[in-house]
Amino acid sequence: MHEQKHIVETVKTGIIESIRGTGEVVDAAIDTVSETLVNTLKSTGTVGAALTGTVSDVLRGAILGTAQVGADIRGAAKGGVIGVIRSTREVGVEATESIGAGARAVVKSAAEVGGDLGSAARSAVEGSIAGAKEVGLRAEDAASAAASGAIKGAGEVSATAGEQVRRAVTGVIAGVKVVVKEPFRSEERKER
Repeated sequence: MHEQKHIVETVKTGIIESIRGTGEVVDAAIDTVSETLVNTLKSTGTVGAALTGTVSDVLRGAILGTAQVGADIRGAAKGGVIGVIRSTREVGVEATESIGAGARAVVKSAAEVGGDLGSAARSAVEGSIAGAKEVGLRAEDAASAAASGAIKGAGEVSATAGEQVRRAVTGVIAGVKVVVKEPFRSEERKER
């Protein structure tokens, strides 16, 4: 628990200082998230559930810090997910699970600061597409992971939030058709 709080606070402070220094939210989020994740993952060798927890903590810190300085959290959502993709590539871990965890954290953190969940989710999907193209991943896979994670996070906030985010991330975003993967729904249909 202490380590989790430490990561959130470290990222929050880093984002605040970077935004105040440059005024640029997307780049501040990319750099802060990527650097923190790479350092944390290399020092701890974190994998699996611990990895997704670390991704969530880092993105929560990015959103909280961005909101604290009054900057637009959409930039932090987009840049944060790009930072996740860059860091997973650098440390050699599978990206789609981390992208989903990141988008989920973005939406839940946006709710925490009173932000627009649909806009935050859409920005996270846009970041996943930009990041995927940058490192050679399939943009469709990254977008699907981000959209699914965002919907899951919103569903944990409320049913209304879940529907709002589903509408925001479904369709074509940044030229990529976003397909939401929900295995639990398809299983429910088979039972009927």
